[in-house]
Amino acid sequence: MLYLCNIIKQLFKKTLNAILNKEPVKRVEKAIKEFDPDLKIVCLEKTARTAQDAATALGCNIGAIVKSLLFSVGGNFVLCLVSGDKRCSLKTLKKILDEKDVSMANPEDVKKITGYTIGGVSPVGHLIKIKIFVDTNLERFTTLFAAAGHPNCIFKIEFNQLIRLTSGEIKKITE
Repeated sequence: MLYLCNIIKQLFKKTLNAILNKEPVKRVEKAIKEFDPDLKIVCLEKTARTAQDAATALGCNIGAIVKSLLFSVGGNFVLCLVSGDKRCSLKTLKKILDEKDVSMANPEDVKKITGYTIGGVSPVGHLIKIKIFVDTNLERFTTLFAAAGHPNCIFKIEFNQLIRLTSGEIKKITE
């Protein structure tokens, strides 16, 4: 039985190493390490594809999970960083951007613009420079957790660090 447990541990370690070596995760790692060498990517055993999944895996409040949501605005895009327990308001976003045509980006555009698949979209390391809004509700938490390029990878960061790292504009964008 001990032998079997050791084999399972070795396989799990190989899987984690494979995930941590994926290009999107490496891109996030490069961005956060250049900002603060103490920031680390953590690979979770369970998926963090949704805010609820991440909160469950981390044992934290769902509001401390940073959702990275890409919106299409005419021919441009904006990334909204929103607390896991809140919903981004399209009405508010339209008003802030002074645009009538604002919608969630489709999965192909998310991949093309950010370089990440939905469920692993990081607030940093995008393929194309985009405007970023950070919702005021994230200020409620001392520690936040954001996706790191893969559905099983996250990094821990403080609100003020997140603002500096992303150069995001603080806005009230949730309902």
